[in-house]
Amino acid sequence: MFKIGDKIVYPMHGAGVIEDLEIKEVLGERREYYILRMPIGDMKVMVPVENIEEVGVRDIITKEEIKDVFEILEDKKSKMPDNWNRRYRSNLDLIKTGDINQIAEVVRNLSLLDKEKGLSTGERKMLNDAKKILYSELVLASNLSVAEIEKLVDQAIFNEEI
Repeated sequence: MFKIGDKIVYPMHGAGVIEDLEIKEVLGERREYYILRMPIGDMKVMVPVENIEEVGVRDIITKEEIKDVFEILEDKKSKMPDNWNRRYRSNLDLIKTGDINQIAEVVRNLSLLDKEKGLSTGERKMLNDAKKILYSELVLASNLSVAEIEKLVDQAIFNEEI
């Protein structure tokens, strides 16, 4: 069980800090919820305590694991389906895992594809959502600002000098 102050990842939403533990009545049932403050957009998310294992809530990565994420971002684009619909479903499955390395792969691939030939509206939204998830965990793991993380991620993907 996590406690107030812990930094955790809520798959499909990103990383946040547990600010509170509250009992709320939703649809006639009283449940205990973690109240997460997300670093992106200063948003709060309620996570049912009883479902944390089921949805894949986990601790954020360590400072050492940040290096692995940036190695993925710096790598070449991996093979993706040419059909945008299959590509979309494949990328969505990767994002749903909540694994930051797989999310980094989606961000890298879609960013490079966008630069090459542009993205559909759906894939652009997916890229923006994946970036928020990636940035939120990197911000909390590194103690850098969102702007600093955005810059570092872009530099890694597009092989720009720092």
